[in-house]
Amino acid sequence: MKDFYGYVRVSTAKQGEKGVSLQEQRGAIERHAQRNGLKISEWFEERETAAKRGRPIFNKMLKLLDKGKGDGVIIHKIDRSARNLKDWADLGELIDKGIEVHFANESLDLHSRGGRLSADIQAVVASDYIRNLREETRKGFYGRLKQGLYPLPAPIGYVDMGKGKPKELDADKSSLVRKAFELYATARYNLHELVEEMYRLGLRNRKGGKVTLNGFSVILNNPFYIGLIKLRRTGEAFPGSHEPLIPKSIFDRVQRILTGKTNTRVQQHDFLFRRLLTCKHCRYSLIGEIQKGFTYYRCHTKGCLTTCIREEPVEEEILVRLSPLQFNEQETVYMKEKIAKLKENWGEEQKAQISALGLRLSQARERIVRLTDAYIGRVIDKGIFEERNTALLMERKDLEEQLAQLKDGTLSVPDRVAEFLELAGTAYLSYKMGLAEEKRDLLKIVTSNREVDGKNVELRLAIPFDEVANRPKTSNGAPYRDIPRTLAALLPKLIEHFKTNEAPRDPDQLAA
Repeated sequence: MKDFYGYVRVSTAKQGEKGVSLQEQRGAIERHAQRNGLKISEWFEERETAAKRGRPIFNKMLKLLDKGKGDGVIIHKIDRSARNLKDWADLGELIDKGIEVHFANESLDLHSRGGRLSADIQAVVASDYIRNLREETRKGFYGRLKQGLYPLPAPIGYVDMGKGKPKELDADKSSLVRKAFELYATARYNLHELVEEMYRLGLRNRKGGKVTLNGFSVILNNPFYIGLIKLRRTGEAFPGSHEPLIPKSIFDRVQRILTGKTNTRVQQHDFLFRRLLTCKHCRYSLIGEIQKGFTYYRCHTKGCLTTCIREEPVEEEILVRLSPLQFNEQETVYMKEKIAKLKENWGEEQKAQISALGLRLSQARERIVRLTDAYIGRVIDKGIFEERNTALLMERKDLEEQLAQLKDGTLSVPDRVAEFLELAGTAYLSYKMGLAEEKRDLLKIVTSNREVDGKNVELRLAIPFDEVANRPKTSNGAPYRDIPRTLAALLPKLIEHFKTNEAPRDPDQLAA
């Protein structure tokens, strides 16, 4: 009696665990072996699709047959053996070498021309079936995406609501995922620290374990949390119909940190100006070090004109630059009165802002339509289309958030100006009395350039702090009527600036 292998296959592990297909295939193969006097010496069971090459168990079986370890193989049907023509060709080579291949559900003589032709036709039909199934599945998949629905399992922080329905926020995990974004946005946590902190706070993955380093990397890079669906494999982006978990401003800040534009590395020494001072000549950061009890910041570029500078002159220069930001009592009273009046008239201005943002949003949508038409007309290739489409969707998302905030009153320009003036007016004392980390955060907000040229420190205030510092000054005790002349140009500039920009914010507020 000849020794034959029995090969059974299902497409997925789930089918193998819960379905009856494997048992039915085994039964059919055993009955075929009994009828033809064949002995099943070994079973090969696989839970892999036959649409693609690379099935390990199938390939192992073919190698054993090629080495003469078995006389042949019995398979339930042709589509159980191969649904791609390359695997069918490998099986055909074994048949040509005299290896017997039987199909329990099909009476085919594979050693005859007619039987081989019939088997080839069935293999081609099985391959075409897979191509058609793949195409129909793709149509359904992209149809859902165009409706704003995510046809894959919900990312952590969301829950699946069934087919044809958008994902909804997970009542237990959504607040913790939001907290993870907010903590990382402070630039005080690296990914390793975030993993431990969020585990301590109670965030768990789907299996109830710790969210891994890679898991947090996926979460923090996923624009799904701001309402966009992006496919990692193809780079395609679609507007989602689900509720965003975080605002785009926090997501953008997280991206800057992830790409290294904001430093979160753990430092052995907590130098006050670590990675804050830049050499004017070589543009590299100055490195802190302690020599004879004093802190120096040194440029390590060979031959550079800047050698080192002590910490004390840097602090003195910072205080000199922050001092003009302070308002005297009369200026403070004047500003409060003007902002109060601005709030009274904000209704009409708000309508104008809503109209302007609505126009910009319409223009962004039109650009998306024109870009899509250009792609369909093959004017641009797929890579350029996806890059520009993602950028336009991000811009549209930003405009939609601004419009929503304007309508519900959270984007009040008078409030932003008041918040900014409070921060600017107290910057000098906040720096002088703050802890090292607080001083660093304040410098990142208030200054845009901190260069060292030899022994000289050059600090540039960020916009619009520079406008405040350079305003015409009035001495204490000057007539109140002189105040409007000194501040007449400043307030309109601040108003115009904060129509399109958020007020500078202390990173502490993100984690609060």
